[in-house]
Amino acid sequence: MKLLITNGKKNTVLWICLNVLRWVGFLVPDELTAFQKAVRPFYTMFWFMLIVGIITIAQTGDLIQIWGNVPLMVETSYLLFTYFVFIFKIINLFIKREEIFDIVRDGDEELNAEDSEEGKAIIERSNRDMIRKMRPFIVYAGSAFTWAATEERTLFYRAWYPVDVTKSPAYEIAYVHQSLAVALVAITTCSLDTMVLSLVAVCRCRIKLLQLKLTNLFHDMEIDGKRLLSDDNNRKVAERLRTCIIKHQAILESGFQIRKCFAYSILAQFSVSTVILCLAAYQLGEVEVSKKLRLALKMAYLLCMVVQVFMYCYQGNCISEESVEVADTIYEMPWYVCSLPIRKSLLVMMIRSRRPIELTAGGFVTLSLECFMSIIKVSYSFFTVLRQVEH
Repeated sequence: MKLLITNGKKNTVLWICLNVLRWVGFLVPDELTAFQKAVRPFYTMFWFMLIVGIITIAQTGDLIQIWGNVPLMVETSYLLFTYFVFIFKIINLFIKREEIFDIVRDGDEELNAEDSEEGKAIIERSNRDMIRKMRPFIVYAGSAFTWAATEERTLFYRAWYPVDVTKSPAYEIAYVHQSLAVALVAITTCSLDTMVLSLVAVCRCRIKLLQLKLTNLFHDMEIDGKRLLSDDNNRKVAERLRTCIIKHQAILESGFQIRKCFAYSILAQFSVSTVILCLAAYQLGEVEVSKKLRLALKMAYLLCMVVQVFMYCYQGNCISEESVEVADTIYEMPWYVCSLPIRKSLLVMMIRSRRPIELTAGGFVTLSLECFMSIIKVSYSFFTVLRQVEH
């Protein structure tokens, strides 16, 4: 098995995410030797327990011990919920592994087949755009390492351990474990989220390439005195249009597969994010102003959760709008110079394009900017209720 995966190289962010998930054993392709296949379950379990398994058990134990104390429960819960949704995403990744690799390979085939200079420029712009969008997630992962900078000799979040962690060497061991766990969860969560967003970005790039091909459908075509194409040119246009229709169908299928693979993990993320935003805001209000480091960390965590939800909604909103724009591209073409059969084919393609590609959270909510605002409003409502319960 090669050290680096070869899929997704046209999108740098996607390629990085696939490799990270491969290294921790969560998304491994099939080209394994018999020995590697035998070792893989133990390798995956090791990373799972190191990243999230042990700390989830420790925080669940702490939550049981402090049950009834609202401030302490909030302090434990808002990270524990993050681990729960992380576990759900990993399980979904295992179940949908083959479908995910099919989506990646399908996108690779089309992007690698593009040979025009304009098309290559579109692919490069899409790649740069995704790299820019990844920066908030890099901040998210990087901020996780700063959690280890506590102002006192205490663990930086609550957890239950079967030993007294106020004494050495138990404190140092628990401290190192929590530091590693938070950092690895942040890095792996970034990889999970940006992988989904990158797959959507590739689908958006394919839509732009399709629009380019539709725009060039009549390239080098001469129109006769009756403002019509010759029979030979009509045949050429029909063949080019057939290619465009096939590509359009492939894009629609790819969008459907992305929605099918990640709808329930997005639903879990949004459901938990609504609660986490509420709990994080509550925690922010409880931190003393004098503790500047802890206040800054809480604010960074809250901001990162907002960015995480926003990026999903933004990408969902963009792909919905851009998939509809295909119809506008067709309408702006000189379709009136074509033969009647070609006009009918273009009309059918326009009608199909009016139904957008939609990403949903479990099939219940369409990802859009309106969805993002709704989540923020619901989180604020929960926050005000929690404050009233405390007082």
